[in-house]
Amino acid sequence: MSDSRTSKIDRKTAETDISISVNVDGSGKSEIDTGVAFFDHMLILFSKHGLFDLQVKVIGDIEVDYHHTVEDTGIVLGQAFREALGSKKGITRYGSSLLPMDETLAQVAIDLSGRPFVVFIAPERVDTIGQAFHFQLVEEFVRGFANALMANVHVEIRYGKDAHHMAEAIFKGIARALDQATRIDPRVTGVPSTKNVL
Repeated sequence: MSDSRTSKIDRKTAETDISISVNVDGSGKSEIDTGVAFFDHMLILFSKHGLFDLQVKVIGDIEVDYHHTVEDTGIVLGQAFREALGSKKGITRYGSSLLPMDETLAQVAIDLSGRPFVVFIAPERVDTIGQAFHFQLVEEFVRGFANALMANVHVEIRYGKDAHHMAEAIFKGIARALDQATRIDPRVTGVPSTKNVL
């Protein structure tokens, strides 16, 4: 890889203080500290299975709840990937994953189109993970990430029962699909779009 596809984004609001560094062409190394143990676990999986090097440090108002920390981390992570990808010249653009996790099957499809859109299909009533991580937070992360990345992201839990398994399958599925979509294809000249811009 001649050009380094890396970025570092810092974002501070009244609710969160976030610093994220990403290397798209990494090996899956990560240093994650969001203050939310289960969320750390998900981001470590994301890094490992997407082969992205990732450093995440978050100070959030977790004494209120986890919503701002999770959503804002998704936003900053999306911004970091968008900056790292630059003009998107030579990328594959599309990626998908059908990922099993025990009794759960998650399907994820991604288009790095420059047009943010999210479809998130999952059971309506899913147990809280641990004592405080509501499954709804997974969707909030996906929306924040997709909107900041300006990507079209479709997530569907085909079937599943365990909330932890469903969340894990989604994070791993996004990682695998994003790894595909961000790969350089030597056959691609410029960007893979008839508009000549993504």
